[in-house]
Amino acid sequence: MRKWFVWWLVGGLAAVCVAAMVTRGMGFSARATPWSAEEWMVRAARRWATPDAMRHGVNPVAQRPEAVEAGLKHWADFCATCHANDGSGDTAIGRNLYPPAPDMRGPATQGMTDGELFYVIEHGIPFTGMPARSTGTPGGERASWHLVAFIRHLPRLSDQERLTMETLNPRSPAEAQQKTEIDDFLSGGKDKRR
Repeated sequence: MRKWFVWWLVGGLAAVCVAAMVTRGMGFSARATPWSAEEWMVRAARRWATPDAMRHGVNPVAQRPEAVEAGLKHWADFCATCHANDGSGDTAIGRNLYPPAPDMRGPATQGMTDGELFYVIEHGIPFTGMPARSTGTPGGERASWHLVAFIRHLPRLSDQERLTMETLNPRSPAEAQQKTEIDDFLSGGKDKRR
């Protein structure tokens, strides 16, 4: 038994030395792309750390149209900034996170159980840009389950749903002012430059 411990210790130290030599001088940057082994290890760790009762949890709102619609509205308001309306993660913020916001339509996310998705939404993911969204209330949990239903719907998102989401996305004060000016101009309002 002691012999195995020594071999594991030597192997571990060798792995640390190799990792130190390979990564020396690389620096730290959120623009770097995570290694596939790093992604695999983090996903495995997250799955391992998710309590069994949560991992196997069943979505109480399922795929009902009203649940998907509520999830769409919540997504457009809170999630699309990083994950994009279509779930691709292709936004200015999503691309520049480390790791980048995942494509929520892809197999890595769609392969998670409903309970795992719920757990991530409620508790966030440490060392990433994914915050914990839990409010500690039954209404907050219901909103998270609506998001799970919407995430399941993302691969089938229609063009009309994307357009609806654009009207629900938050706007900066500058964007709101610009929209007001455009609407005034189009409706024949007074030209403010006179």
